[in-house]
Amino acid sequence: MKRINDDVLIISLYVDDLLVTRSNTVQVAEFKLNMMQVFEMTDLGLMNFFLGMEIMQNREEIFIYQKKYSKEILKKFQMDNCKPTPTPMNQKDKFSKKDGTARVDEEKFRSLIGCLMYLTATRPDILHATSILSRFMHCPTKIHMRAAKRILRYIKGTCSFGVKFFEVSRFKTTWFF
Repeated sequence: MKRINDDVLIISLYVDDLLVTRSNTVQVAEFKLNMMQVFEMTDLGLMNFFLGMEIMQNREEIFIYQKKYSKEILKKFQMDNCKPTPTPMNQKDKFSKKDGTARVDEEKFRSLIGCLMYLTATRPDILHATSILSRFMHCPTKIHMRAAKRILRYIKGTCSFGVKFFEVSRFKTTWFF
């Protein structure tokens, strides 16, 4: 992070990708020039996809969502043709380790919960339900799997949901590698 008076330049590094967020376009231009003199780099412009997250930016807002990943999860767990539900969890559901139903494949359940946990980065609306079910990854039952599949049914109807940040006109994020 570099701060000069009220101007801020933030650089995030992930493996071989750099994300540059700024409040002053001159700072970004100088940073890019300096980096390209030392390293072979390609400027990819405004960021629109990163770590499975889709990003839409304009002058007033940034919207981050995972529509593509949501559809991949639905397909992976054979729920891509399911009927959507309006809520991620039944409010009356009570979960326990020994609920009297048969155990299900732990590996499949853990995989599903792991996928849902990654999705919560842009979907706070499923965070509570996913967090509750994650408590049963070592002893999942049919009731737990049914609840997890309900989250998938909710996702089916809300694939384009995400997180929107407003009033970001001073900052734009670009990336290059």
